[in-house]
Amino acid sequence: MRVILKQDLRGVGAAGEIHDVADGYGRNFLLPRGIAVEATAGNIAQAERQRAAQAKRAAVALGEAKELAARLEGRPVIVAAKAGESGKLFGAVTNAQVAEAVTSALGIELDRHKIELDEPIKTAGDHEVVVRLVQGVNAKLTVRVVAE
Repeated sequence: MRVILKQDLRGVGAAGEIHDVADGYGRNFLLPRGIAVEATAGNIAQAERQRAAQAKRAAVALGEAKELAARLEGRPVIVAAKAGESGKLFGAVTNAQVAEAVTSALGIELDRHKIELDEPIKTAGDHEVVVRLVQGVNAKLTVRVVAE
């Protein structure tokens, strides 16, 4: 039986792929649970249209991510934190604080999980931070920590 998988299935394949499976496995497990649909001509055409639309959306997202990366790398983002006399912070600057500073300074909403700190920022000064926008597009953001 030929089926089109609607979701990833370990040992069989990824979503959108067409596979030959045993008749009983397809009829009694995959189809009733909605994991796959039968590979008819209409379903194959629909899967192709969905795949093309997904590729188009991915291309648009990639273009937007590259534009956003250029904007992020343009200028530093300033984060104010309490510090001692030597410039050492009381605590650390977190990725949530960096995301909030990017939103207030540049007007760009960033998910804090996309901001990667190699190590906690515990000193005043300039620090390089990597922002992972989409797969294959990273931006290097300069975070300037100033003492309050």
